[in-house]
Amino acid sequence: MATASPKLALRPFLPEDTPLLAEIFRESILELTGDDYSEAQQEAWIERADDLEAFAARLGKQLTLIATLDGSPVAFASLAGNTKVDMLFVHPIVSGQGAGALLIDALERLAGARGADKLAVDASDTARGFFEKRGYVAQQRNSVSVGDEWLANTTLSKKLSKPEASQPS
Repeated sequence: MATASPKLALRPFLPEDTPLLAEIFRESILELTGDDYSEAQQEAWIERADDLEAFAARLGKQLTLIATLDGSPVAFASLAGNTKVDMLFVHPIVSGQGAGALLIDALERLAGARGADKLAVDASDTARGFFEKRGYVAQQRNSVSVGDEWLANTTLSKKLSKPEASQPS
């Protein structure tokens, strides 16, 4: 009997997701950013998830979506206000399999439906190409102080298409 391949699904963030999302955050940074950031930079970045209460508060204040595979969280993204992607982190085991694209597509639709005409992101050097392939355009380079380290990223933005108006029947 053939089995269907697992499908990615989306659901909203729940406070009890915090420890697992912090782990996805850490693993994503450790496994995926080594070509762009030093070990010291990675460690400083990872420390942002050490305080689970603060991490949960940050995710809870934003519209945070979780991508799941067979019901298990594998990636997450958050929308700050209606105009900025604050976080996008994909577990390395599913990197390149569509979880990030699914999350960003959903955030773009939600931001557009809420009246935003563009979406911005401060993308890590690792994630910059992902966003550029999706139509985001670089606006400026940034240096961000994280702990005792400085990390470079790039602010990119994308003009959102207007949601289709419903046609009267």
